[in-house]
Amino acid sequence: MDDQQSDTAVAPNQLQSASSSYLRSARHQPVNWHGWGEAAFAKAQAENKPILLDIGAVWCHWCHVMDRESYEDAEIARIINDHFVAVKVDRDERPDVDSRYQAAVSAISGQGGWPLTAFLTPDGRPYFGGTYFPRDDRYGRPGFGRVLLTMSQVWQDRREEALESASSVMGAIEHNESFSSRGGDLNLALVEKIVASAVTQFDPRHGGFGSQPKFPHPAILDLLLQVGTNRGIDEAKRAFTVTLEQMARGGVYDQLAGGFHRYSVDERWVVPHFEKMIYDNTELLRNYAHAYQTFVREDFRSTGEEIIGWLDAVMTDRERGGFYASQDADINLDDDGDYFTWTLEEARVVLDADELAVAEPYWDIGELGDMHHNPAKNVLHRKLTIEEVAAQTGKPAAEVKWLLSSAHRKLLAARVERPTPFIDETLYTGWNAMGVTAYLEAARILRSDETRRFALLTLDRIVAEAWDGESALRHVVAYGGGVGDGASEDVPGTLDDYAMTVHACIDGWIATAQMRYYQAAVKLADAMIAKFYDRTSGAFFDTAVGADGAVPLGALTARRKPLQDSPTPAGNPTAASALLRLEELSGRKEYREVAEDTLESFAGIVEHFGLYAGSYGLAAERLLLDPMQVVVVGTGAEADQLEALATARYAVNKTVIRLTAETIAAGALPEALAETVGQVPQPEGQPAWALVCRSRTCMPPVWDAEGLLKAME
Repeated sequence: MDDQQSDTAVAPNQLQSASSSYLRSARHQPVNWHGWGEAAFAKAQAENKPILLDIGAVWCHWCHVMDRESYEDAEIARIINDHFVAVKVDRDERPDVDSRYQAAVSAISGQGGWPLTAFLTPDGRPYFGGTYFPRDDRYGRPGFGRVLLTMSQVWQDRREEALESASSVMGAIEHNESFSSRGGDLNLALVEKIVASAVTQFDPRHGGFGSQPKFPHPAILDLLLQVGTNRGIDEAKRAFTVTLEQMARGGVYDQLAGGFHRYSVDERWVVPHFEKMIYDNTELLRNYAHAYQTFVREDFRSTGEEIIGWLDAVMTDRERGGFYASQDADINLDDDGDYFTWTLEEARVVLDADELAVAEPYWDIGELGDMHHNPAKNVLHRKLTIEEVAAQTGKPAAEVKWLLSSAHRKLLAARVERPTPFIDETLYTGWNAMGVTAYLEAARILRSDETRRFALLTLDRIVAEAWDGESALRHVVAYGGGVGDGASEDVPGTLDDYAMTVHACIDGWIATAQMRYYQAAVKLADAMIAKFYDRTSGAFFDTAVGADGAVPLGALTARRKPLQDSPTPAGNPTAASALLRLEELSGRKEYREVAEDTLESFAGIVEHFGLYAGSYGLAAERLLLDPMQVVVVGTGAEADQLEALATARYAVNKTVIRLTAETIAAGALPEALAETVGQVPQPEGQPAWALVCRSRTCMPPVWDAEGLLKAME
């Protein structure tokens, strides 16, 4: 027995050559892990063994806990290796696999999340599952060793029961987000029902929606802004502004370095789960940029600039372009956000007496902190305003502001000296495309040339490294640490990757007027329709149909048509929005027809998704409202002023395009734009002018602020 244990401990598993950071972290475990693929399924079927499926992520705290407690334990590893074929999946690398087994485990246990632990038939159908299982019986959960032996026995002795359960669960997967309902009317009233549902869940005291835990919902926030400001619904506008204010004041926002943690465990946004995800931060950057664009409030601007500052400093490849995937919450399993939190004594060591006197009340640093594992640890959050601190301390507000600035610098410098949580430097295509869009929008609104430059550098890298130039887009641009050597080719792009990259390419064209970006958007949109669109029943599947007719592995046989934001924008409304934007530029009716058909496919059911239907609501607004194009022509201060005026106030159906007279004269424009702008006589003697078009009908050119405002009204 001891020899067998020794052999198990030293035997290398199948993750030695994995590219994913999460999978590589398990390559020295005694479990004989396999990656998701044909080899694992062939082994399971040849040996007639069930599959143990573990799905997690490098940023997931409880995944690491289960790794240490169970998968690094020789006895547990021996049970797994004897009775199962073990497969480990990175949910960031394989969202298609994760989404299906999440639906399965939710159907079985009533909850999902990570780590996801599922027991599958040899062909990959789940018959039992859960999330985290402790090593031994505790937390009211059965110990993992007992679960493993029970599930093995079920497969051996009660196989018919397991197969019946697997069939039932597969039906649940296929139902989950594969529904469509054309029974509803696709109109603005439907959008307002989605908004009303979100408003009823709004927490007027603390911002956000519902109680604890609280997640940011960037898409619904933009929809609240869209409807609140453009249709005068004050409740929607208030839900948007209060939520942005309270999140930025809370501990869910990193008060020292900028950027948002994944979510808050309490309703006040004070104590977060400390991991930081790229997609949360790029989408929240858009929220704050749109807030500044609409309300011109300095607090919204500064939060947006701080998010960019953190992303630039920590989460980006400055030399080659690219947004990294995530930053861990912890250094190891014995801390819980210790990198980000402070005891009062730690603050005393760093700050002088005057600085501490204002920092203590402002960031709520006390002897008794916020963290369960160490009650002395404080999560910095803005409990008081500068004016309130001034009143409390008797110091002038200007002095308080200066002291807080000094304290901020010192605390951040001291924190940088701490061991830094791991950063997954993998560049995922869809998330990078979201970063490009967010940076280009923010660059225009905040007038940042460097932000614009980096966005275009990243877009060029996506186009060069993740796309074949015709139809094939990969899910991974590049893996972190230079590993992979082309293994990213094994993970095909999902609907999300295509739809988000179409958006990024359109935004690249708007930012530069370079036709190569527009042409890439058209090719990718055509490929997206060919690969993912269901011409029989409408809407898009999340994965492409294999051209060679190969049967997908495991639960990938279930087709999904994603509708709800979770938390990234859902694939179907994101694709519809991209096609609507492209139709405005190209004039190709098919794009609008496919987009409208896609949104109609869900019109009978979408209002029930409330908070999770923000992307759908924005796409519907884009479809149903007259599109407005504002084309600003010229260079210099006059053109800058017209562009700023045209950009003011967020509206999802408004596109502001900046061109030069030379570009128009050369005819290097998208087809529909060439038919409108190209046919308008250019005003003589004007260094800059603007053209306002609605539904391809353009008003006469204007060249002053008053004329532009009147035309836009």
